[in-house]
Amino acid sequence: MTTIKDIAQAAGISSGAVSRILNNDPTLSVSLETKKRVFDIAKELNYHKVKNNDKSSFKMGIVQWFSAEQELQDNYYLLVRQGIEDFCQNHSIGIVRAFQGDILSIQTLKDVDGLICIGKFSHNEIQSFIHICQNIVFLDMTVLNYNITTLTMDFSAAVYEALDYLTSLGHTKIAYLGGREYVGDQELITDERKNAYISYMHSANLDPSGWIFEEQFSTASGYNMMLKILESGKLPTAVFAASDAIAIGAMKAIREKGLSIPKDISIIGFNDTEISAYTTPALTTIHAPAYDMGQHGANLIYAATNLKINTPLKAKIPCHLIKRDTCSFAPIMA
Repeated sequence: MTTIKDIAQAAGISSGAVSRILNNDPTLSVSLETKKRVFDIAKELNYHKVKNNDKSSFKMGIVQWFSAEQELQDNYYLLVRQGIEDFCQNHSIGIVRAFQGDILSIQTLKDVDGLICIGKFSHNEIQSFIHICQNIVFLDMTVLNYNITTLTMDFSAAVYEALDYLTSLGHTKIAYLGGREYVGDQELITDERKNAYISYMHSANLDPSGWIFEEQFSTASGYNMMLKILESGKLPTAVFAASDAIAIGAMKAIREKGLSIPKDISIIGFNDTEISAYTTPALTTIHAPAYDMGQHGANLIYAATNLKINTPLKAKIPCHLIKRDTCSFAPIMA
């Protein structure tokens, strides 16, 4: 069956834009020609939207950590959701969607056959979801409860691969740009990428102190953090950013200060978002298969029901480095 991803590739626009066009999102600013092209392609490819009704023999609940607006700022979670929805479409599964913190929408999940929770949640929220449905999987968050299935990216291995690449190019002054995320009553989420960076630097006999910067997972934060570094006078020869959005903001700051990428400073992002291949220069990044995570998560729920599997699963999806044009050998005089 045709998916939103197929239409996006044919139309030459992002999956997020296609999803919003097909759902007649009034807040989307796009030309009538583009809308018509998307609908024509959808018709040509015989695309059919997932219908959220009670007629499906299986009903999948989806709890989203991010709002629709936040998804568009960094489409990692958008791709996760689209992977789930395409799986549901292909298997004639009904969908009930809810957003974190929305009590009324959460109540609509009480009759679902399976529940997928996308993103980060507090302990109390996790317990409330378990009470709603026992057939549950958390995507992108490790839940310590051994009775719960979780599926996450192998961030640690990915960070090690990225830093191995930078050190192989002679870099020893490597800055980390990350973001802080909170759930519930300002409960700080531990970022596996930051911990892996610190661990790697120590194992390589490199000092991470003074090279760790954290704000938000946004382009603006990447720009601000990089600007502070550049104005401090203590310059790294390379930067590892915990998201492509942060990396792209950092690249803007570097260029504004008259420095060259990668001649003066190399940079690696994380997620391999669509725009990363089109930056100047093209961004070296870690590919995190978010769409596939959504597909795997939906399949775990569906298979557990059909096969009557009660044993939970804790799994990690491998990521890999995409080498493009933002990394080179460390400057000799650095």
